[in-house]
Formats: sequence, C-alpha cells, structure tokens
Amino acid sequence: MMNTDLSPLPSEPDVHLSVFLHGARFDFAACRTAALRFIEDHQARHHADAVYVIPGDATGLPRLPCERLFLGP
Repeated sequence: MMNTDLSPLPSEPDVHLSVFLHGARFDFAACRTAALRFIEDHQARHHADAVYVIPGDATGLPRLPCERLFLGP
C-alpha cells in the first residue's frame, strides 16, 4: 500500500498550492514539478488566476490528489 502523505519526489521541495474551484478554496502540498505541471494544466482548462503558490511551509497540508499523474509526460 502506498503512503499518500509522502512526496513522490522527496528530493524536491514541497510547495503550498491554493486552488479556487467553483467558489471553494482547496489547499494542498505538492512537489515542485507536479505543482508546476498542475498549474499549467489547470490554467489551460480553467481560469488562469485560479491557482496560487503560497510562500511558506506546506507541512500538514493534504497532498495534491493524483499528484503522481502530473509527473508523467
């Protein structure tokens, strides 16, 4: 069983993503690469200003759902 609390790329720093979707705000931790690809994908499909990287520690935040999918080609 995979531990979903661990980064798929532990050598990269985690970032704090804040996602606005249908009027609700969701905060997640994600490794830098997955976060950048998620932002690109989200901006292409939704509002360009609906995802923010918030400076500071992402400890304690849930991981971005399906984070590993944003690491592939």
